[in-house]
Amino acid sequence: MRSKVISLIIVFSFIVVGALAGFAQPVQADNIQVGIVFSEGGLGDLSFNDLAQAGLMRAVEELDIEYGAIEPDSVADFEPSLRRFAERGYDLVIAVGFLQEQEVIQLSQEYPHVKWAHVDVAHQDLENVEGLVFAEHEGSFLVGALAALVTENNNVGFVGGIDSPLINRFEGGFVQGVRYIDEDIEIQRSYADSFGDPARGREVALSMIDNGADVIYHAAGGTGAGVFEASEEEGQYAIGVDSNQNYLHPGYIIASMLKQVDVAVFEAVQAVLEGEFEGGINRMFGVEQGGVGITSLTDVEGEREFYEAGQITEEELEMIREMKEEVTAPHADRIEEIRQMIIDGEIEIEDWSVTGRQ
Repeated sequence: MRSKVISLIIVFSFIVVGALAGFAQPVQADNIQVGIVFSEGGLGDLSFNDLAQAGLMRAVEELDIEYGAIEPDSVADFEPSLRRFAERGYDLVIAVGFLQEQEVIQLSQEYPHVKWAHVDVAHQDLENVEGLVFAEHEGSFLVGALAALVTENNNVGFVGGIDSPLINRFEGGFVQGVRYIDEDIEIQRSYADSFGDPARGREVALSMIDNGADVIYHAAGGTGAGVFEASEEEGQYAIGVDSNQNYLHPGYIIASMLKQVDVAVFEAVQAVLEGEFEGGINRMFGVEQGGVGITSLTDVEGEREFYEAGQITEEELEMIREMKEEVTAPHADRIEEIRQMIIDGEIEIEDWSVTGRQ
């Protein structure tokens, strides 16, 4: 196994270690040890892996913990990566993504003294596991409604990563959001079969644009970078996912569906540190809890941090501002109304991970 390993100690800087053969034992710490195994695509996806890392980095800085991290090269690396932390007696092991479900079920029973947190998977009857799950269909409903309000061609698209119940939940929310606004809008849907293939994402998006789509939403991890490239190339719009991705192609990404994986990871670590980790439960993060949502449609305060960090220029920040003023701000009140209706139970959204795709 040639997985990348990162071991970060309780200081605020971190040490990168190249391969499992050189796995570094953490120095002795007064607090807890947390191990995290990322999903396919690894760090740099600007999506749920990076968000999980951000949540853990916040725990390092605020809670004074130490941790180790592994980026598996393939799905075959999940089991030995998770086992590595369990064997070393880490207090908490975090698995990121649904692809690790069977491994967590197996290993949590082999190592009952270890606490486990699993991002994106709900577990039943595992007393030492907390599922960190999100109502992605609720957040996706919001961006689906926005896409329907913005499209001029009455034609929008959805690009998923791997066809699976979790990504079906994103798709279902988006489709229902579009149809809530206008049932006659055409919705193109396709799966790229990967969370780490931007070239494939670009290919799928270009095909949709050729067939008339002028707004495309992706739930495809790193594959979504190709969706953004295609949208800018063809002068069309895209919608990001998980984190604020609006800055990646300024003026062409009209919004991002936010999924607060970082908050969930931080809270799981904090619960272990404070002796409040329950296990045997699934924590749901929906619109009402602030676990999912949508980036601001009116201001650029969220994007300003990327400007201040030197990731975009002042001119690019202005491009985002102008896009919002012209494209999304006119629909901000309607989207806020819909968000509140979801919280109040006036809009019920089917979860396609349960009902199946439609």
